[in-house]
Amino acid sequence: MPHNLFNSLQTFPIDRKRTGRFYSLPQLEKEGIGPIARLPVSLRIVLESVLRNFDEKEIREEDVRTLANWGANSPRTEEIPFIVARIVLQDFTGVPLLVDLAAMRSAVARLGKNVNLIEPLVPVDLVVDHSVQVDFSGNPEALRLNMEMEFKRNGARYQFLKWGMQAFDGFKVVPPGIGIVHQVNLEYLAKGVLEKDGIYYPDTLVGTDSHTTMINGLGIVGWGVGGIEAEAGMLGQPVYFLMPDVVGVHMTGTLREGITATDLVLHCTEMLRKARVVGKFVEYHGEGAATLPVPDRATIANMAPEYGATMGYLPIDEETCNYLNATGRSEEQV
Repeated sequence: MPHNLFNSLQTFPIDRKRTGRFYSLPQLEKEGIGPIARLPVSLRIVLESVLRNFDEKEIREEDVRTLANWGANSPRTEEIPFIVARIVLQDFTGVPLLVDLAAMRSAVARLGKNVNLIEPLVPVDLVVDHSVQVDFSGNPEALRLNMEMEFKRNGARYQFLKWGMQAFDGFKVVPPGIGIVHQVNLEYLAKGVLEKDGIYYPDTLVGTDSHTTMINGLGIVGWGVGGIEAEAGMLGQPVYFLMPDVVGVHMTGTLREGITATDLVLHCTEMLRKARVVGKFVEYHGEGAATLPVPDRATIANMAPEYGATMGYLPIDEETCNYLNATGRSEEQV
């Protein structure tokens, strides 16, 4: 049964016949919990997750109030329990996590219990991209030959991954040859909005690669974590992080002809390194940011680890929705 802390569980019309539910942040402000409208957009997404997953155990009312009253100059002493909507893995770091899940199932089986007790509580996508090598090039059959060689080299590994897909309902594998994990996440896996038990909520994630931040270009909160944190997230545990500073980058104007997103991101990286944004959320805004297409935004977000930030976030806008439409997401989803 979903909670209704601060009367925040609201309904909205999906179409003429159906309604959905969501946790309303403006309702928190109406209840006097905090100045929500003044929060950076990235923190509002985190706050929605904290509110939605409130259980008075892992996530307390105090956590909701603390984040709702974030201030630019307030002390950074509190940890935020953040339960993500999904997990993205790449093969080098993801396979050991699957091994751990298999080991836990073996332990449960030895105890005579139902092995299905061990199951990821959030959707997990593993994208195979890091092991692929180029042995053949310069001919039309290069892709096919490289793929054949890849499956010969790593046959046992792929059998194990196939078992994982069959054994765990929430575990999916994207095979080699589809693309780099961040590209696949941006173009195929990201949903923007997710639904569970009739409740709709923003897409959020952590990934086992530092450049997971590329997804911030699509207005989705997410960053790279270590394997242990990702495994905890798979099992429904919060990812804890210290209340962050948020650095705003106001963009104006448009890119001149001949200036690329790479030029822009290198300039931003140089500037933000000087500003010492290590461990902070960086949020881009302004009319200049609004003119950037999603691929350019993703380029900027991808470089967040290079200037030391936890995220390089660009909020959702009309351009984001256009990109989701253009990449095959359903009209209802958008």
